[in-house]
Amino acid sequence: MNRRRSNKNPMTSLERRSVSALAGVFGLRMLGLFLILPVFALYAEQLQGNTAFLTGVAIGAYGLTQAVFQIPFGLLSDKFGRKPVIAAGLLIFAIGSIVAAMADSISGVILGRALQGTGAIAAAVIALASDLTREEQRTKAMAMIGMTIGLAFFVALMLGPLLDRVIGVPGIFWLTAILAVLAIVVVYKAVPTPVASHVPLGGDSSLRKQFSVILKDVHLLRLDFGIFCLHLVLTALFVAIPFTLVESLEIQRESHWSVYLPVILLSVLAMLPLVMMTTRKKRIPNIFLAGIALLLAGELLFAFGAHSTAWFLLGMVIWFTGFNTLESLMPSLVSRLAPVSNKGAAIGIYNSAEFFGAFLGGVLGGLALSIYGTQGVYLMCAGLIVLWLLIMLPAKPPRLLDTRVLRFNDLVDKEQSIASELTAIDGVMEVITMAPQGVVYLKIDAEVLDPDALDKYETPAGN
Repeated sequence: MNRRRSNKNPMTSLERRSVSALAGVFGLRMLGLFLILPVFALYAEQLQGNTAFLTGVAIGAYGLTQAVFQIPFGLLSDKFGRKPVIAAGLLIFAIGSIVAAMADSISGVILGRALQGTGAIAAAVIALASDLTREEQRTKAMAMIGMTIGLAFFVALMLGPLLDRVIGVPGIFWLTAILAVLAIVVVYKAVPTPVASHVPLGGDSSLRKQFSVILKDVHLLRLDFGIFCLHLVLTALFVAIPFTLVESLEIQRESHWSVYLPVILLSVLAMLPLVMMTTRKKRIPNIFLAGIALLLAGELLFAFGAHSTAWFLLGMVIWFTGFNTLESLMPSLVSRLAPVSNKGAAIGIYNSAEFFGAFLGGVLGGLALSIYGTQGVYLMCAGLIVLWLLIMLPAKPPRLLDTRVLRFNDLVDKEQSIASELTAIDGVMEVITMAPQGVVYLKIDAEVLDPDALDKYETPAGN
């Protein structure tokens, strides 16, 4: 049935162009943030006033400002328009990159990284993608943007050490400033301007009420804690891994790309069977736990196998397999579990938890490195993953629902009756009607819903 709907309502050429351009904008920005991850810790040793702790702060500083300014930037985009706010955020990001490029002290780099995060365009970009796509194509659009971010991360891990060898870390910061300016050009040249933004679901509810609903949902809170842990551990690792590669494994800084390239490729190949198995909903909780277990196994190999190249690299492959699996799985779970009328608030809290985790990962990673060395960083991360696993093990698997959209030429006079009819259908768990727009949003349990139950409502939806 889902295949039939996809063929019936594919993405239009305008939607494909819009989403591709916005994915490119997001990807360019994230590439600029990620490029320094594999190389900065070693570079920071030559900066004035540097300590291991401040190195971690510099790596994670963008996460704090990103978490703080994400929601305000989203609200500003509602008032002043998406494109001007996105352009302003990219300009701030470029200025932060220039500040970091010209800095000769660790405090200057921290300031630059904080400015990079201040240009928090995530909410505005996602809102613009929503403005330019239909609801039934929205999940596909978010998946395309998410895949671009993942690709930017993998490219950065491989390209960062190569660029460091050619232009150095200051040159990488200059490059990120150029990428931000190019992204502004893409926003205005390649992304269409919507005539009007979509009316947000739950628009009559206060922000406080929307966030209150999300913060009472234990399944969403577990996912928020999970993405917080995942990015805390990720950022902390890149405080320590470059030192392990140089000092313990004697792999020179300019050759680190030759480590990351096979590790990333092998981890992606190992991840694919796990992700494919998630097409069966009943398997998702077990795949989720397997991803966390892979993270823990990788951390333990880091901590106790750091003097063996084979064991440490095996740990990297295992860890990144777990990371890739969870990173691809968790956003779709948030979308499925969030109430239709509060999905924006759910995604906002989730993203803020992710960015705050990145910040705290840099801070705690730097602190652990300064006191206990690289092994202390790995054991700290392992302890946090154990806590995450203990929180998830007793949790009852959530009921995973899908979103469906029905459209009507005239819903105003039939809103209540149609809502009652739909609510009475087995497998329809939530109904949100938007009469002025002629749209009804459903949360459905596809395993319970009769495939033919909505057929009589599907005909007007295609009009």
